[in-house]
Amino acid sequence: MATIAPGGRPAAPTPDADGGATVVSERRRGPRILDLAVRSPALGGIAQVRLLLPPGWSADSTRTWPVLWLLHGAGGGAGHESWTAAGDAERLTAGLDVIVVMPDAGRAANYSDWWNCGRGGTPKWETFHLAELRQILERRYGAGTARAIAGCGMGGMGAVAYAARHRGLFRAAASFSGPLNLLHRDTARLDVPDLVELAVAVGRPGADWKGLWGDPVGQRVVWRHHNPFDLADRLAGVRLYVSAGDGTPGPLDPSPGTGPDAVEALAQTVARQFSGKLRKLGVPASTHFYKGTHAWPYWRRELRAALPTLLAEIT
Repeated sequence: MATIAPGGRPAAPTPDADGGATVVSERRRGPRILDLAVRSPALGGIAQVRLLLPPGWSADSTRTWPVLWLLHGAGGGAGHESWTAAGDAERLTAGLDVIVVMPDAGRAANYSDWWNCGRGGTPKWETFHLAELRQILERRYGAGTARAIAGCGMGGMGAVAYAARHRGLFRAAASFSGPLNLLHRDTARLDVPDLVELAVAVGRPGADWKGLWGDPVGQRVVWRHHNPFDLADRLAGVRLYVSAGDGTPGPLDPSPGTGPDAVEALAQTVARQFSGKLRKLGVPASTHFYKGTHAWPYWRRELRAALPTLLAEIT
């Protein structure tokens, strides 16, 4: 590994991950913040990752720490910086004996290896996060095997889908305003396939949005394989927290000037569908449905509320 930061770690004698992913630089951004640049074969390029380090963390320690993953939403925004820039993650996790991992997921942020008309290939975000990056963190940064995961918007979908698709990897998962039923259709208004199409159009201009999972009808099996609603039975034993607003301006929205939010209204509709399916399956979950929009003030509040649930399973 080559570092561009003073006092950086020495070069690693072997690749960081089995597939050849390697850390190419580290930068300290504060007492707890460590940013990594990772060269990823799964992505065909370099991705950024931000870590929040626990008290007493040392690169030379043989100790391991529990891990909390925080995933950002679609559109990219600040990417790996989102949860510290807008989500108050540094303050909310201050003093906690956990490593907080905040990886970039691209501007499309769909937390998946792209189907690409059945050809596969890049980008493989799921492989990057759960194989390459996980191996790097466990081999070189003290990450343990007690893991929880949470996210906002598409990151909330990703958190629950990752926990379901990789049974035993995460002990707890939380979704804040996540579209938890990817196959929810509504011809009269915005539906989830519309939201996926919009995310790809904004995040990867010029890309065919059907390259992600194919057509929702023609490749329904592929969509179901990534859909939290269809994977709900695989979440037995995972501690769950699900929340979303109703899309109407709430107590944390600027007033006056905030209008109805169709994206958040959709998020609550499908979160209620998902929660209802969990109840039918006998899978317990904590839920919070509230008045509010698709905005960071609510996700900061929800992270604070969900932390005790998440931490109880890993610390």
